[in-house]
Amino acid sequence: MPGRVTVHEFESRLLEGNPLGDSHVRHVPVYLPPGHEDASGRRYPVLFALAGFTGTGRSYLNLDWWQPDLPTQLDRLIERGDLDPVVVVMVDGMTALGGNQYVDSEAVGPWARHVTEELVPWAERTLPVLEGREHRGVFGKSSGGYGSLMMGLEHADVFSGVACHSGDCYFEYCYAPDFPKAADGLASVGGLGPFLEGVRRRKWPKFPSSLFAALNITAMAHFYSPNADAPHGVDLPFDERTGARRPDVLARWARRDPVEIAAAHVADLNRLSHLWIECGTRDEFHLHHGARILSSRLTELGVDHVHEEFDDDHRSLSYRYDVTLPPLVRALR
Repeated sequence: MPGRVTVHEFESRLLEGNPLGDSHVRHVPVYLPPGHEDASGRRYPVLFALAGFTGTGRSYLNLDWWQPDLPTQLDRLIERGDLDPVVVVMVDGMTALGGNQYVDSEAVGPWARHVTEELVPWAERTLPVLEGREHRGVFGKSSGGYGSLMMGLEHADVFSGVACHSGDCYFEYCYAPDFPKAADGLASVGGLGPFLEGVRRRKWPKFPSSLFAALNITAMAHFYSPNADAPHGVDLPFDERTGARRPDVLARWARRDPVEIAAAHVADLNRLSHLWIECGTRDEFHLHHGARILSSRLTELGVDHVHEEFDDDHRSLSYRYDVTLPPLVRALR
């Protein structure tokens, strides 16, 4: 018998009135494992799934001709005996900027608090999950991998297990190469103001690939360098006219880079029962280098973790959950 997916309408008090005008009513899919409806009263570990940039919780339900959706994948792993039964909450992190880094920002909203202070207690109240941080894990890919890392770094009082798949880290490599392309993209549409207005109004019938760097860097600035006094509520990491880097802004970005802040969070990281960091060796955003550098830092700091590499790029990596989720859930039993 397969597990069951229900999509819950969740009204967030914390996200109400957020700066981007995103709805505070979120649509949160939940996977319940086979056998959850029996009369035993059994409770399960719980995972919170964080989608990558341009994705959201319902993206985990998308059918693919080659790779299954997440619930089908979980069913298969459980049926084979490779994965202990688990509840999975798929966070709805979609924003007007196309995605989420799952950290609090005055330019976007209190997204980390939404997960830790709203969704976690809600899950324990309403779902058949084990109570306590030792039974909670978080995983995600790309921006979701970054969010998972940040949950481990800054919210180890809430989560015990972390699996980061191709997560954003070592910003000098993963973001800085796109600064010139982002500057050119913004210039092509008249600057940051017209660009943000075009995004909000869905100016284009489909989003232009030539503007993706502008979208990505602009969105990251909303999470890493918000500034209520700036004309559009954020500081870009480069001068919009010349493209020159802005060291003062980049210093603020560094304070959100897992590589740069790991040393300040050793005690938090050592509270985790499981920390998995992985990336493909052909990642287009150079995140395999970031994962290697982060792993090396963690080893120097004495933080227990697993670091794995595999031969692939940044896309269509859900098959890796076959490898990463079983040990994560075992650590949460």
